[in-house]
Amino acid sequence: MNGVTTSPARFIGCDVGKKEIVVFDSLSKAFSRIANSPEALAEFAAGLDPDALVICEATGGYEAMLLEALVAHRRPAIRADARKVKAFIRSFGTLGKNDPIDARALSRYGEERHDRLPRWKPADKDRSALVELVRIRDDMVKDRTAWTNRSRAPGFRGEIIAPVQAALNAQIRAVETEIKALLDACQPLREAVAAVRTIKGMGPTVGPALIALMPELGTLDRRQIAALAGLAPHPNQSGTRDGYRKVKGGRSEIKRLLLLPAMTATKHDPALKAFYDRLIANGKKPIIALVAVMRKMIIIANARLRDANLQQVS
Repeated sequence: MNGVTTSPARFIGCDVGKKEIVVFDSLSKAFSRIANSPEALAEFAAGLDPDALVICEATGGYEAMLLEALVAHRRPAIRADARKVKAFIRSFGTLGKNDPIDARALSRYGEERHDRLPRWKPADKDRSALVELVRIRDDMVKDRTAWTNRSRAPGFRGEIIAPVQAALNAQIRAVETEIKALLDACQPLREAVAAVRTIKGMGPTVGPALIALMPELGTLDRRQIAALAGLAPHPNQSGTRDGYRKVKGGRSEIKRLLLLPAMTATKHDPALKAFYDRLIANGKKPIIALVAVMRKMIIIANARLRDANLQQVS
């Protein structure tokens, strides 16, 4: 999965803070602290052996300088999922939490699971810009919805709320214009969005958002991409009981993003409409059938990017 053929000799766990990073070395069993600054991190990365593997968590961007320094000095790193690391720590019965505990746990997490975890790679600049614009637009749309809801409440102050709504509408249009300009200037992203938009329901807003939020599209198999999107049904069995399968985990923003496109597809895409109608005729609840359509759509998008050789960068 990660393309690594050699096993690291050292596992360096890094608990990243805003100003300081606590480091644990699996070889020496020693802790150290370094400043979270470009100079200190460059010195840290340069002093690592080539066969050392650094493991850190995603911490709201504070890990960015560490990862940049490691890439600059060609040192491998894993940016671990914080929720999975937290569950890993609890599996040992550890209830306490501090920086050294987390640094040691990250080192052990990497030591036990490094062969199944992808090495971190810097994101393409155009893709990073698209992700940022998509998230900014999403936040603005949420704000607009909140203000719209306020405007419908008793005691509505139109003279206060209306200008805010107008400003948000203008800014959303400006971001959409910037997204279009970015796609026009970047052929790989433009072609990937075009491939996704061949699916009925994937409109001019959903297409770029899906490409931005699912960079793995075109690189995974159908089961992996469905699970990553949080749309794979998981078994719920115990003994002779076979409970109702539910979708769980994955990226909640993908499920929210695909809801309206799936509703559109059940009306205007012949194949997906037939699929939805067949599920309803078999006794499935409408929401269950709709989620199944969403799963089918993400699998189709994955296949179209793969078949068109438009695998996305990480």
